[in-house]
Amino acid sequence: MASFSKSTMHPRQRRHRRIRARIVGTAARPRIAIFRSAKHVYAQLIDDAAQRTLAAVSDRDVQAAASGKVDVAREAGKVLAARAVAKGVTRVVFDRGGYAYHGRVQAFAEGAREGGLAF
Repeated sequence: MASFSKSTMHPRQRRHRRIRARIVGTAARPRIAIFRSAKHVYAQLIDDAAQRTLAAVSDRDVQAAASGKVDVAREAGKVLAARAVAKGVTRVVFDRGGYAYHGRVQAFAEGAREGGLAF
């Protein structure tokens, strides 16, 4: 990773670094990394030990009749959970990416739990 002084980093990036210092995904329990932009939500299921992405999802993949970004994020969580269960993964660690556990991030996590993943 490039060396930046803390003053040039966005506060979310600093929070994410603190979180990543403690959270590690393994083959037995991969990490769900979430990214939230202004319009969309993206997430990956990552095995950090092998440096591999096992599955990925975007809210663009979701053909949701649901209206609103929070409902679409919940459906995206369900889709990622289905892809993970198809690969034999049921236990994960959740990396909120420096975002508050609220709104779309929380809805995504709840959708993943509804889809069969255990955090």
